[in-house]
Amino acid sequence: MFRRTLLTSTAALALLLPLATACGGDAEAESSSSSDLSSVTLAVGATGWKNEEAVLKFAHLDDTPYKVKWSLFQGGDQQLQAVRAGALDLASSSEIPPIFAAADGKPNFKVVAVQRGSTLNQEVIVPKGSQVKDIAGLKGKKVGYVQNTTAHYFLYELLKRAGLKWSDIDAKPLLPNDGLAALNGGGIDAFASYGTSVITAHQQGAVTVGSGKDVLSGNFLWSARDNVLKSPGRRATAADLIARITKAYAYIRDGREHEFAKVVAKATHQPVAQAEKDFRDAQAQRPTQARAVGDDTIASQQKVADAFTELGALKGKLDVKSFWSRALDTDLEKAL
Repeated sequence: MFRRTLLTSTAALALLLPLATACGGDAEAESSSSSDLSSVTLAVGATGWKNEEAVLKFAHLDDTPYKVKWSLFQGGDQQLQAVRAGALDLASSSEIPPIFAAADGKPNFKVVAVQRGSTLNQEVIVPKGSQVKDIAGLKGKKVGYVQNTTAHYFLYELLKRAGLKWSDIDAKPLLPNDGLAALNGGGIDAFASYGTSVITAHQQGAVTVGSGKDVLSGNFLWSARDNVLKSPGRRATAADLIARITKAYAYIRDGREHEFAKVVAKATHQPVAQAEKDFRDAQAQRPTQARAVGDDTIASQQKVADAFTELGALKGKLDVKSFWSRALDTDLEKAL
């Protein structure tokens, strides 16, 4: 199963590698200015169902003076792999994927902004009829999780809180779709995942036994390829896009939740009422909005990295501030 996961990731990256030329090489990076963005194409990653692209279109903020090439991934970890491969300019993820992408000490990206967001739909789920009622009940069970993502982290923390060690479960790294299939097919006893995979699992009768809601910080990171930071023009496009997403969410919160829920429901194959409730609940917990890099956001990720060192997933202590940059701060604050 793990081999299948690796092959799926590799195949996804292989398909994306031709995009590297669209990301803009050094020549484009050098020639782009902040006043003329028409020649810039920004290759941007999305997880789940390209919700950022849908949010911008709904809010009529997709008319950018530069081109945006969106690519869909099952997780932020794959987005960071694509950045490392030169296939993406800008990746969105939780705090975890950049940690592993930088673990070799030679990252070609920097974390440049933080998007505050909801930590709902980050859960450990079991199939309908399962005898497992809580996290403690996972001892000795086969538990799937999305490796190097929030699911990996909150599962580890929930196990600790329940008095269990990682070695007390039979942990299986799986992509969201593979994990959902394994859960429904009886291949695993529980699954730690997020987003649309959790929503779909509940539609199929899955039950929550643990949540990352109060474990996770709510910091979601924007990571930019180093080439993006080399030119004022490309920095401006990245800052502008991130700011537009913040403005688009504010536009929806201004009385347009029901209409946007129709877009979500169509994309995620769920009732409009449920999509609207989920959106309202998420925005009530923590409105989606971007902010510049801060010492507190760096410290938050350091705490997560230290947990993975403790878990043994990292070979040694990682200084996360080495791959953070404030290069986008001025542009982003101006755009917001």
